[in-house]
Amino acid sequence: MKPTPRFLLSDPAHFVALGFGSGLWPKGPGTAGTLAGWLLFPFVRAPLSEGLFAALLVACFLFGILACERTGRALGVADHGSIVWDEIVAIWLVLWLAPPGLAWQAVAFVLFRFFDIVKPHPIRWVDQRTRGGFGVMLDDLLAAGYTLLALAILVRIFG
Repeated sequence: MKPTPRFLLSDPAHFVALGFGSGLWPKGPGTAGTLAGWLLFPFVRAPLSEGLFAALLVACFLFGILACERTGRALGVADHGSIVWDEIVAIWLVLWLAPPGLAWQAVAFVLFRFFDIVKPHPIRWVDQRTRGGFGVMLDDLLAAGYTLLALAILVRIFG
């Protein structure tokens, strides 16, 4: 099933799982979802303390498990390409922990998309063996981990 704007608005879980509509982008919905997350990040992060933002990320991850599970079942594909909440939450984590500045954010965006698409070990293994909403959310969390590791190495080299 190809989700439509009507499907997007038919259930709050679908609205969130489809990244507020960014997952409906016809080419590269994962990239569109990640971009939406990047654009929303300053508005979500700015008013919150470090602790509250960490709690928000945990809550968004847990809610994402439920929303992505529900939307995947409705679409008939557990990790349908239009489900992008996992990218949004993961890029928020990456941007929160990335070095400050637009250039580092752009590098983080590119690295995250690379690891999310390529799925190096163990991401691909986890992606193939972990089902439902938890699996949808977990592989992007691992891609975020790889991204943060790569950023740390780049900061060490280029400072």
